[in-house]
Amino acid sequence: MPQRIDYQVRLPAPHTHRFSVTLKIARPQAKQRLSLPVWIPGSYLVREFARHLSPITARQGAHEIGVTPIDKSTWELDCSDREAVMVSYEVYAFDTSVRAAFLDSGRGFFNGTSVFLRVEGQDTQVHRLHLMGAPKGWRVGTALSPLKVNAQGWGAYEARDYDELVDHPVEMGPFWQGGFSVRGVRHDWVVAGAPPDFDGDKLLADCRRICEAQIQFWHGRGKPDFKHYVFLLNAVDDGYGGLEHRRSTALICSRKDLPRTGRAVNDEGYTTLLGLISHEYFHTWNVKRLKPTDFAPYDYTRENHTRMLWFFEGFTSYYDDQFLLRTGLLDAKAYLKLLGRTVNQVLATPGREHHSAAQASFDAWIRYYRPDENTANATVNYYTKGALVALCLDLALRSLPEQAPQPAASLDGVMARLWHLKRPITHADVAEAVAQEAGTLVPPAWTQPRQGGRNTLQPWADLLYRWTETPEELPLRAALDALAVEWLEKPAPMPQRLGLRLSDQGGVLKVMAVMRDSVAESTGLQAGDEWLGLDGWRVRKADDIQQWLDVKRGGQTLVICRDGRLLNLSLAPMQAKPPALVALGLSNTDVTDKRSRRQAWLSA
Repeated sequence: MPQRIDYQVRLPAPHTHRFSVTLKIARPQAKQRLSLPVWIPGSYLVREFARHLSPITARQGAHEIGVTPIDKSTWELDCSDREAVMVSYEVYAFDTSVRAAFLDSGRGFFNGTSVFLRVEGQDTQVHRLHLMGAPKGWRVGTALSPLKVNAQGWGAYEARDYDELVDHPVEMGPFWQGGFSVRGVRHDWVVAGAPPDFDGDKLLADCRRICEAQIQFWHGRGKPDFKHYVFLLNAVDDGYGGLEHRRSTALICSRKDLPRTGRAVNDEGYTTLLGLISHEYFHTWNVKRLKPTDFAPYDYTRENHTRMLWFFEGFTSYYDDQFLLRTGLLDAKAYLKLLGRTVNQVLATPGREHHSAAQASFDAWIRYYRPDENTANATVNYYTKGALVALCLDLALRSLPEQAPQPAASLDGVMARLWHLKRPITHADVAEAVAQEAGTLVPPAWTQPRQGGRNTLQPWADLLYRWTETPEELPLRAALDALAVEWLEKPAPMPQRLGLRLSDQGGVLKVMAVMRDSVAESTGLQAGDEWLGLDGWRVRKADDIQQWLDVKRGGQTLVICRDGRLLNLSLAPMQAKPPALVALGLSNTDVTDKRSRRQAWLSA
């Protein structure tokens, strides 16, 4: 009889925000250890989920046995023999994000990393989950394999090991449900918090187009290795986020961004939601199946560092909007507007001049998920910088002459080559795939640095190294020009020109961050300052600065409040070339090659 690990999760009083969990270990080891993950894959921060566990008790037969804490998330059972052990504990669940667990009188949700103690040494055993104590009218949504469940989804589920168990979030409640099939894969949608006029048919139709295109991208005429996929969406008053899993994703969005029957669609908000859906679905392959060697396998006890989040998150961020374009959910003009927004986000980050995308990836655990007033000066966002690395690589490959009978080179071909490796990958694998896609052709002249590369015998590897492992500025303008995309600049808003990030909530103009080497830094402003006046005029909002500030001459007097004291600061003179905003458009060039490549790229 094969051994297995059994969990029972009950909801005795949802309004108390506590899941009741019982763990049965059929054949415990001597001094059996249990541990709870300190992080959840896909969200790179040590979150200390164990802080939400109640004291753990254990019984072996009729006798209670000792449970000794070893460290912050590990316990040891005082087992006398191999007789089955029953472990009991509660999980406090009041985190509304997609990363942990939540329970109240209207809804329940959990990720296994927040709930299921890991039986050390028995990770590879079959793991079974029993969901019990259903409140009236509640259903269950999950991609876990059902073993014996009722029509509402309550009952027994099974996973082949611990990794699979915790990679399937569970939604519970009186949610909206719908679905469709693509290539033999059933896709279910679960939406909690949907308003009565929610247009589920539109969401399903648009999502189906994204899923069809991405399955085609990864598998051609083939089929995925999964038969069931679930989108778990929690619609709230104000929120945004997502977390990928192997056969599902947990999403959160603002209710106003959902499509509504009989109402005009909020185009910008709904496009943002579709981009999130596209992003998390693309992760089904890019990071869940095609993953870095650093994640093979996961270590749930500590940080799992990788220098490749620029690829797994950044390239996914490039493709999420690309698939909205390819499926007709965005036109070229709208796509270039979104791309321009990404360009501006990176250019407004001084940290890009000092911190590479690879180092930002490695430092995600201490920087990305712990932003402060200096983050923009200290690092770069591996999502946005990685997306622009993907853009430059794609346009560099698309700029090459065609090598018949091979299809035109593109980043799509690179992703296909990496997928066909069927194993975890490294930076060197990406460089090799790019070189194979380019064949015998060298990178276009506009990709070359001013002072030679690192290894001219491997120009594509050198190019990828420079763009990811060093803070070298990406040749964005030249890359876009190569495909007849126009680069237009206009003056940035006044706070950005000064190098400030401001908040003007409640009629108080507060400095949130000061950019490195900026006018604001030279003036002496710092985070936390309240900006009260300017040359005798009261200022309460960012627009007031636009009205009263003369950036050309400098020397104006700023009245600020710092730590309860009033200070006068003299405005430093503006830089020779102040920051600008970039807008992208379709060039009217008569260069046929450029326009034909642009057409292939924007209608891929």
